[in-house]
Amino acid sequence: MATKAKKVLTYTWSGLDKSGNHSKGKIDAASLAEAKALLRRQGVAPRKVIKESNFSLFSARSKPIKPVDIAFFTRQVATMLKAGVPLIQGLEIVATGVEKDALKKLIFDIRDSVNGGQDLATSMAKHPLFFDDLYCSLVAAGEQSGALETMLDRIATYKEKLESLKAKIKKALTYPTAVLAVGFIVSVILLLKVVPQFESIFSNFGADLPAFTLLILDMSAFVQEWWWIIGLALIAFFYGFIHLKRRSVKFANQIDILVLKIPVLGEILRKAIIARFARTLSTTFAAGVPLVEALESAAGASGNVIYREAITQIRNAVSTGQSLQNSMLMTGVFPNMVVQMIAIGEEAGSLDSMLDKVAGFYEEEVDNAVDNMSALMEPFIMVVLGTVVGGLVVAMYLPIFKLGAVV
Repeated sequence: MATKAKKVLTYTWSGLDKSGNHSKGKIDAASLAEAKALLRRQGVAPRKVIKESNFSLFSARSKPIKPVDIAFFTRQVATMLKAGVPLIQGLEIVATGVEKDALKKLIFDIRDSVNGGQDLATSMAKHPLFFDDLYCSLVAAGEQSGALETMLDRIATYKEKLESLKAKIKKALTYPTAVLAVGFIVSVILLLKVVPQFESIFSNFGADLPAFTLLILDMSAFVQEWWWIIGLALIAFFYGFIHLKRRSVKFANQIDILVLKIPVLGEILRKAIIARFARTLSTTFAAGVPLVEALESAAGASGNVIYREAITQIRNAVSTGQSLQNSMLMTGVFPNMVVQMIAIGEEAGSLDSMLDKVAGFYEEEVDNAVDNMSALMEPFIMVVLGTVVGGLVVAMYLPIFKLGAVV
């Protein structure tokens, strides 16, 4: 029968430190006895240890675990092992230093499993939501080779690079999406609240209104009458899109193909995929994973059906004895520069190093492309917003200008 996971609590303590001075602070532990034991291990003689209630819906402690947290955790454990701290003690130190309750509980669960005799890779594999097969297999390789700290350091670098790449892609998408969303909301508010006020003024003019003004008034009347249907339709569209993308492989694949055809953004995504492919292949191959298995991991990490199928094709070709260079060339989805650099790496016997350089080059390319796209999008977005919002304002003032001209 599975043992029940320990609940991590926060205790406020006061006591004497190693120098005999009065000190106080907070510590996380599963029980009062464990809190006192941890304090003594740190050289503190506890005088008072009191449990405190620290949960808040909006506090950092209650937030879920994110991939960046796993990358930070990996880096900390690698640092502890490099400093000569035993694994179990290192996990305890890392756990007591994190703020998120969920992450703290996860680390304590891993510590308890390791303390129970299981290796680190097996202990992490019990939490597949946070540690995928690639992560666990690399940790297992590090344990078997006796270089766990080096492997964890390499995994941490890998995770940090991937998260940095994701952040750049989100940056490319967030700014235009947010600005256009604000423009849409402002337009709806104008149609619902401002335009009707002008309509009551225009009703007393006793003259024909411009066609553009009539169009905006009709739009306002439609939005006022059917706003709830429009809202439901938008919600249904986004829900249906997300549902289909998650449930239909064919639909998700079509989206993957279409996004690569979007001007500017598609090119950024291509560079990001190549960077992710090179980074994954470099990390796994350098860890001693056979090339065929490393390619399988890289295919799963590509995140796009075109490149996933291409890398699978490369893996099949490599497994039959073909070189990586020729296998990549046959797919037609990798730039010649990438193929040539990998060819040089194969001939020189330094494939992992060359792949690392390719990854670094394309990560920098993505960074520059995102900055350039943001600079290019700003005037375009301003034109769109000016046309939409400014058009609504002009439509309302056209009859006033016309009346002024008549007078």
